Amino acid sequence: MSDEESAGSGVIRRDRFSGGPARGFLSSLAADERIFAADLAVDRAHVVMLAEQDIVDDDVAGEILTALDDVEDAGHEALPDGEDVHEAIESAVIERVGPDGGKMHTARSRNDEVATCIRYQLRADVLEVVEDTLALREALVETAAEHTETVMPGYTHLQPAQPTTVAHYLLSYEAAVARDTARLLDAYDRINQSPLGAAAFAGTPFDVDRERTAELLGFDSVLSNSMDASSARDFLAETLSALATHATTLSGLAEDVIIFANKGYVDLSDDYSSTSSIMPQKKNPDTLELVRGSAGDVVGDLTGLLTTLKGLPRAYNRDLQRAHGHAFDAVDVVANATDVAAGAVATATWNDETLADEAADGFSTATGVADLLAMAGLPFRTAHEVVAEAAAEAEGENPSVATLDAVAEEVLGASLWEYVTRDAVEAALDPAQSVASRDSQGGPAPSAVATDLDAAEQDLATDTEALADRQDALVAAAETLADEVSTYE
Repeated sequence: MSDEESAGSGVIRRDRFSGGPARGFLSSLAADERIFAADLAVDRAHVVMLAEQDIVDDDVAGEILTALDDVEDAGHEALPDGEDVHEAIESAVIERVGPDGGKMHTARSRNDEVATCIRYQLRADVLEVVEDTLALREALVETAAEHTETVMPGYTHLQPAQPTTVAHYLLSYEAAVARDTARLLDAYDRINQSPLGAAAFAGTPFDVDRERTAELLGFDSVLSNSMDASSARDFLAETLSALATHATTLSGLAEDVIIFANKGYVDLSDDYSSTSSIMPQKKNPDTLELVRGSAGDVVGDLTGLLTTLKGLPRAYNRDLQRAHGHAFDAVDVVANATDVAAGAVATATWNDETLADEAADGFSTATGVADLLAMAGLPFRTAHEVVAEAAAEAEGENPSVATLDAVAEEVLGASLWEYVTRDAVEAALDPAQSVASRDSQGGPAPSAVATDLDAAEQDLATDTEALADRQDALVAAAETLADEVSTYE
């Protein structure tokens, strides 16, 4: 995808460089199949604008637009050889129309053309990933709503820490995925800016209407500075960063569920599991292992992109031909991983009894007892010492109320019952009651979780509407472009 060359009578020719072993190395035609449809749309919008600006005659525009229809019907595989899809499409048009077909390239370069095609395709791909994140959030919210009182062990450092609920756990990931959605929507808005009309990098003497082509292609705005418009690839870096962040979120979710499945806390659907080829008793969480592993692919794509872009001078350099493939690879990987994660969450079965039985393991209610003593007036650090000593006395078991009282006599010089009641301590030691007591904002208590569920559902509805608005705008622009093209054919 290099600077523009002259067109001959049948195909685009290079008189200076007629061939050689480097020709195949330079070509991106096969990889450009991803932006074939995008290039046709960009060509159509540009030709319509050229006709409206009286830069090309209406009848010539009609011939070119009809030829583009033929090229589209024939498909990417029927294109003539070329360095890239842009040159190949133009050659195919010239074959059908004759030399006037070359007028489609008036007032533009392949530099602004490819930048526009990448943005055109990538924005649609990003919206598909956004849609996948919404489906995952919906699965997380719906499953959480079923388990607001399902107590489970909570961990820090993979050690039993405090009891929580399945709903509280799942909503922690819903909140993270919601931020991933927001980052992708933000990236979309910066992708959806038109470079078309910037030409090679220094603009054009023709009286082009860049706002018009942006409108016909559904872009929200025009990138004004022509050098920036043709060479900028920071939108790829931003998009890949958002994708890598989301892939990391997915990897964490997958790792958790794999561990929970190993402990018997959750059963994955057979649709998201596999058996061993030799051990018939095995049920492996293979799909989630692949979700976990996909983060490495996407981080690799981000690293590859940034390494390619690092230190490139303005304006166009052929290195950029290697850049956008990373984004398209990452968007496909993330879309698939998100879809699988959503399905795994939606179809999994949480084992309530096992979770409840193990929720108190490792004296996970210790903090609740310390909090109880602190609320009774003891300094928290003193309360912490009492409970820690009781845990040590229990030697790996959960301390009894009697042990707690005995330790209080040693540390405080007074009975535990001078500060709290036995019933209150027994309640604090119970995982379900411990969870119910943590009703501060964002806590695991069913009342707090209910508030967060409502907020998550509202945010999900808002983001669903934001996605629909962007999708509708693209559909409307495509219809407008089709209507305008039809007036010339």
